Amino acid sequence: QMWEEAIALGKELAEQYENEMFDYEQLSELLRKQAQFYENIVKVIRPKPDYFAVGYYGQGFPTFIRNKVFIYRGKEYERREDFEARLLTQFPNAEKMKTTSPPGDDIKNSSGQYIQCFTVKPKLDLPSKFHRPVSEQIVSFYRVNEVQRFEYSRPVRKGEKNPDNEFANMWIERTIYVTAYKLPGILRWFEVKSVFMVEISPLENAIETMQLTNDKINNMVQQHLNDPNLPINPLSMLLNGIVDPAVMGGFANYEKAFFTEKYIHEHPEDHDKIEKLKDLIAWQIPFLAEGIRIHGEKVTEALRPFHERMEACFRQLRDKVEKQYGVRAVPSSLDDRRGSRPRSMVRSFTMPSSSRPLSVASVSSISSDSTPSRPGSDGFVLEPLLPKKMHSRSQDKLDKDDLDKDKKEKKKEKRNSKHQEIFDKDFKSTDISLQQSEAVILSETISPLRPQRPKSQVINVMSSERRFSVSPSPPSSQVTPPPITPRTKLSFSIQSNLELNGMSSSDIPDVPPPLPLKGSMADYGNLMESQDLISPTTSPPAHQRVSP
Repeated sequence: QMWEEAIALGKELAEQYENEMFDYEQLSELLRKQAQFYENIVKVIRPKPDYFAVGYYGQGFPTFIRNKVFIYRGKEYERREDFEARLLTQFPNAEKMKTTSPPGDDIKNSSGQYIQCFTVKPKLDLPSKFHRPVSEQIVSFYRVNEVQRFEYSRPVRKGEKNPDNEFANMWIERTIYVTAYKLPGILRWFEVKSVFMVEISPLENAIETMQLTNDKINNMVQQHLNDPNLPINPLSMLLNGIVDPAVMGGFANYEKAFFTEKYIHEHPEDHDKIEKLKDLIAWQIPFLAEGIRIHGEKVTEALRPFHERMEACFRQLRDKVEKQYGVRAVPSSLDDRRGSRPRSMVRSFTMPSSSRPLSVASVSSISSDSTPSRPGSDGFVLEPLLPKKMHSRSQDKLDKDDLDKDKKEKKKEKRNSKHQEIFDKDFKSTDISLQQSEAVILSETISPLRPQRPKSQVINVMSSERRFSVSPSPPSSQVTPPPITPRTKLSFSIQSNLELNGMSSSDIPDVPPPLPLKGSMADYGNLMESQDLISPTTSPPAHQRVSP
């Protein structure tokens, strides 16, 4: 499912197909695959594997892994316990270490085997092409792929212990691991080439935690705006854990720890950081408001009391924050997503052109070539099938910023499918009648404004067509004449051969040239062996006489 890598390789192949090999068939197939990959990136939710730091300590290990640390990429949905069990099967005599701190020299120089394993968090390293904010569905790939820096955070308490607020003296000891190559690569594990450690103060930890919380709310809101079919339970848990003070306490603990006069007086250098933390708290309110609005639209009747309690808690929280830290407007990115979602995520409100019902104007234009476009002449009326009200509603929905279209999508698609079935049934029957009427028109109908041809010209045309259309064959004893329309009535006599050439008996010259007699009905080129056997003035026998 690493479609981003497949697209990069596909672009290289496309360059070869287009400019070197000129294989446009392969190029078209490749571009179709790339289009599917782009669609998968936006619509398909991919699992995020965990990364584990594994240290092999002791002289009992092979030299290429002895006293070294490696970063492993776990399988999909693989927990740390499962990964450790899989790892220990390769080294059944190894002992698992229970601490995450680096071991001493006594363990490294011992003759045994000690394995240390713990989960690390990959550090996001976005490519330079993402110079503006993009969808979380696109960025999520780079959170667990093409990563080379990993971090492990361990809480450390310094100073006096405060039983009322544990955030006041909680420092974070963060270890950064840098691998030799980016993961995943040709292997699912690479050696750690450098390790360094940084300490994060309690205030910096609070700023980082608030930033991550705001990003999490914003990302979940975007996901629900993009896909209205997502389950509501994760959103409920996230919002309730923030707005309900009885659950986690929210940012009230930060206010008690860092916004007091005592802390500000003792740490004047943290003034800018305190202002940043206040700004993040104020920005959390519009994110929560958007999430609760979506939750209210999707909540079921069984969870309605839960939602009403959450709304009441949020109103109290909003009044308090806006009074102390100011009012923040909803970010423009959220407004844009509410108004017009990404085109790839919007479901089509119109049917494809191949299956879309034709309008009355287009149907009449089709039938105007063969039948008069008189309204209701063939009973072909589309207004009952596709009401104008429905067209205007769907058009208004596309133009409005109305989020109710997500709820009514399925009903609308069902109505379209029903209309389509009725239309297909009626259109097929009407199409058959149109074809039949065309056949009748071509064979019988002649415009009354057009003068009819003389009978002799009609006979000449018909006889010439027969000459070119029938293959030569030897004379048969019985010839089946072609079908004759009822309007043309012909009678033949002995002089009919002359009339076929456009001459009447009065136009015959004194000494007419002898006409070659047909040996068959194909053409006049097949002459008989002897023209003297049959006189030109005598008519052929009755069984050889051929009507045009």
